[in-house]
Order: sequence, then structure tokens, then C-alpha cells
Amino acid sequence: MERNIQRNGLINLLVLVVVGLGTLAVARYTYLLAGQVVAVFLGLGVLVAAVSWFQMRLEERERLERLEFDELARSRGSEALFASSEAETFPARRAREQFEKFFVPGFSLLLMVLEGLGAVWLWRWLDRVPAAPLRQPLMAMGLLGLFALVLFLIGKYSAGLARLENQRLLQPGASQLLLGAYLNGVLVAELVAFEAGFKFDRQLARGLCVLLGLLAAEMLVTLVLEVYRPRVKGRVEHLLYDSRLIGLVSHPEGLLATAAHVLDYQFGFKVSETWFYRFLEKALAWLVLAQLGLLWLSTCFVCVEPGEEALLERFGQPVGQGVLGPGPHLKLPWPIDKVYRYPTDRVQVFTVGHGHEAEAHRHERDSGVILWTVAHTKEEFLLPVANRQPAGVPVEPTEPELDRRAGQRSPPVSLLAANIPVRYQITNLTAWAYSHKNPAELLEHLGTREVSRYLVNADLREVTSRGRLAAAETLRQRIQERANQMGLGVRILSVALSDLHPPVKVAGAYEQVVGAQLRRLGRQLEAETHRFRTNALARAAATNIIRRAQAESQRAQVSAWARVDLFTNQMVAYRAAPEVYLQRAYLQTLTRGAAGARKYVLATTNARQIIQFNLEDKLRPDLGDFALPSPTRK
Repeated sequence: MERNIQRNGLINLLVLVVVGLGTLAVARYTYLLAGQVVAVFLGLGVLVAAVSWFQMRLEERERLERLEFDELARSRGSEALFASSEAETFPARRAREQFEKFFVPGFSLLLMVLEGLGAVWLWRWLDRVPAAPLRQPLMAMGLLGLFALVLFLIGKYSAGLARLENQRLLQPGASQLLLGAYLNGVLVAELVAFEAGFKFDRQLARGLCVLLGLLAAEMLVTLVLEVYRPRVKGRVEHLLYDSRLIGLVSHPEGLLATAAHVLDYQFGFKVSETWFYRFLEKALAWLVLAQLGLLWLSTCFVCVEPGEEALLERFGQPVGQGVLGPGPHLKLPWPIDKVYRYPTDRVQVFTVGHGHEAEAHRHERDSGVILWTVAHTKEEFLLPVANRQPAGVPVEPTEPELDRRAGQRSPPVSLLAANIPVRYQITNLTAWAYSHKNPAELLEHLGTREVSRYLVNADLREVTSRGRLAAAETLRQRIQERANQMGLGVRILSVALSDLHPPVKVAGAYEQVVGAQLRRLGRQLEAETHRFRTNALARAAATNIIRRAQAESQRAQVSAWARVDLFTNQMVAYRAAPEVYLQRAYLQTLTRGAAGARKYVLATTNARQIIQFNLEDKLRPDLGDFALPSPTRK
């Protein structure tokens, strides 16, 4: 029987290898992402089955060694010859003990690392791998179904054999076979859903990555608990690499038995013999049914949050008015009555174009300044817009200008990068929910079409500058009209054109144009400044000359009149006293003539005294003319 168990373990290993390679080949050929993740599970199962089979061989060698020793002992009649060294007498047992002591914990740790790293790597790989349509799903469905059937039959047989004959080393391989069977069955169900129009391959692959991470976490907990587990002599130890979580797959009906076995093994006493465990074992099904019943009856109560309205349907048909306001309500249990909630008071928004993604620059988000010259999305949403000639410039240049302006005319159509948020509110919930299958998507398409239709007839310079507000209001009215025609039951609140700009690729050319315009404006302002300064100086000079001429004219006139009045007054004075007038005139003339001369007054009565005058401006220097040096401080 031992040889049959060992052969069964080898068969489990070979089946896992063949089915794992087959699953990987089918998944790679059909571009089935979840199938490639299942192949990783089967690859890890191959490692577990290989170690389990090798440990079977070690125990088989130990059993044969013990039989040989017993045979030799009976034939010689004494064991004194072998009592000197037990380690040398039983090398197979020593090899098995060393294997369980060192290799099994090391392999369990390696298995945990592989499961954890595999989960992380597969998750990141799913982010990078591009989406591709499935190829030959019917062929893949047949092959994967065959794999699942083979794994299930062999795994179920091995699990039953391990449980009936208490062969613990056969259990890990059987659990891996059943896990592979169930995972291949899930892949078959996914392909059936794909044929029905449901696509969730990437989501299923991510769920399998989470399951792989849970297996790694379970292995970590098992290794930690193994350190603190009490050792009971004579008790068979549980295999570290045998996952209890996967073991539930082989016999899910023994969930309580598995839990009790874990507690018995961990704490060293029989938890399964306590009254509480026996009570749970008998009443667990009724307790679960009671909880499920209460959970089902709880669906009769529904509470609509403030700001929401809900639609009540019975077997898919509206009940009465069908609109439930905020507050608690009673209904028949699910699935007879169903309630669908909608945020009717909340302002909702959809975006025509691309919103700013997560890779937008952090300093722009922090400062609140977003420059259109910096790319914020991987791919811009471009819309055509008219490019009309500015006022005063002929649309068609004259014949002499064709040669000069050849190749310099702007095309009649330009492109704008659009990121236009449209805010709306649901006003008629029944029309919004029942008029169309996907009203939000329809409203977004209507908004995109109206924006495209408006920009084709709009001017680039007008819509990106002073005409933004008028354009936004026009777009709001047009989208509202289209929504009313389609019976969507919404009110369009606003259309924001704040993020409407030329493509980022032409930012350099726009900066050059803007720089040239600013330089032209600067030169114009410099010319205006020079003109104002020159005109002001010219007007000031002219005014100065005019004022001086006027002052000179008045001075000449006043001087002439003064001479006339002076002559008239002199005639009157001369006629009144001729001698006095002459003496006064003489003295006045003498005063004016001697005003700048040096005068000496001789106040002496001696007429014979001879006085000598030295008329030099400066006499020779004397002691009073020398400047004394300033005293110095010591």
C-alpha cells in the first residue's frame, strides 16, 4: 500500500506539470490573462507536490530500513550489536528528521516569498499588459474544461485516499489538484460569460492575485504560530507547506473539523470535545439559516438619504408613482422589490474632453495655477474651430500681395484642446431613469456634439478671449434644448470654457507670437512716450518765447511812457526853479558817475598841510596777515 501511495503522489506531480503547461499554453494562445495567473497557481502546486513526493520517498526508505532492522534483530536474536550508535543504525530516519527540521521550514518560507512576490509582480504586470481580444474562446473552453475534469477526478481520489488511510503526505498534492480544478472551472465560466457578452478577464485576474496574496499571508501566519506551538511528544506534526486554506477546497464540508484540528494542534488540548464546539457542530446550519433569513428580511427596510430620490420596482416594473423621497420606507423583500437610488439634489458634472489626470504637476496644483503650455494628459482632446481673419484685413489678398504673403496665410481651420466641464442636475427622475438605457452617457455625447458644432462656426480669437462668457451661455442653452428634445429630465446649470486653449504642441509658436506682440506694444509705448515728451518740450519752448516777447514789448512800452512822463515832469520842475533844477541834475549826475569810484573825505581845516596818498590796492604784508597753525593734541 505504501508503494501505491508513493506512486499516487508521483502521478499527482506529473498531472500538475502537464496541466500547468497546458493551461499556460492555452492562456498565452488565447490572450487569457486570468489563465496565465492560474498557471502560476499550478506552478506553485508543482513545487508543493514535488516536495510532498520526495518526503514520501524518505518515509518509505525509513519504513524499509525499520523492517530490515527488525528482520536482522530476529535472525540474530539480540540487538546488542546495534546498540552502540542509533544514528548510525538508522540513517534513513536521520535523513528524514533532518529534512523535516531544516528543509521543510526553509521550503515553506520560500513558498511564502514566491506567493507574495508573485502576487505583487502579477498585479503590476496586469497594469502594463495591453488589452487584447480573446482568440478561439470555444477551443480554450473545451481544453480548460478537460483540464478541470482531469484535475478534479484525480484530486478527489487522492483526497479521499489520504483521508481514509490517514496519509498526510498525500493531502498537499490532492489539495493543489482540486484547487487547479476549481480555478480551471472558473476560467471555463469566464469564457461562457464572454460568449454571452460579459468581459471581466482583467478583473478576474486581479482577484486571483488577491487570492495568491492571501495564501502568502496564511503561510506567514502559519510560520509564526509554528514558533510558539507547544510540542507534544508522539503527535504527528502538520506539514508547514500544506495550506489549510487550500485544504478546505478538498473537503469544504469539514470546515468545523478543520478549525477544531487547527485549535487542537495549536493549543495542545481537545477543543473538539468541548460543549461549545458540539453545540456549534449541531446548530451551525440553523444559526446560519437564521442569520440569512434576518438578512433577507432586512431588505424590507430602505432608507433614502437626504438629497436623494429612489425608484421602487416590483419584478422590474415601477410601483405606482415609483419615486421615494428622503426618509425610511417599507417594501417587499429582495428580489421582489428593488430600489434604485439617484442623487437628484446633487450637482453632477461630465467633461467634454480630458480632465487633468494624476500626473499633473504638483506645484501647479499647490499654487492653483495651471498653464496650458504644459501637458496635463497623455493625449489631448482636440476640436476643430474656425480661424477667421481679424477686422480690417482682407480675407483674399490683392494680386501684388500674393507673392509677398505666399505661404504666410493662416489656414481657415484651427484646433483647440478642450476640457469643458458641464454641470447638470436631475429634475425628472422618471424620465432620467426610464427614457434611455444610459442617460448619463447619452447626455455626455449630446454635450460633445453641441460643443463640436458650435466651435466649427466660432472664431478662435473670439472664443478664447472676450467671447468666453457668451459662448458658454450659448452652449448651455443648446445642450439644454437637445436634452429636452431627448426627454432626459435634466437641467443644465453651467458650461465652463475656462480650460479651452490651443494644443500644447504649438505653445512655442504662440509664445513667439505673444512675445512679438508685446515687443511691438513696448515699442509703440516708447514712441508714444517720445511723442508726448517732444511735443511737451516744443510747446514749453514756444510758450517761453512768446512770453518773453510779450514781456519785452510791455517793457519797451512802459519805458517809453516813463521817458515821456519824466520829460514832462522835468519841464515843469525847470520852469519852476531853473537853478535848483540844474544843481540837482548836476548832483545826480555826479552821484551816478562816482558810484563805482573810491572816495576820500578830508575833514581838516589846514589848507597848507600836504597829504600823500598811496593808491595801491594792497600794502606789504605784516604780522596780521600770517595764518597761525591750529594747535595739535598729544
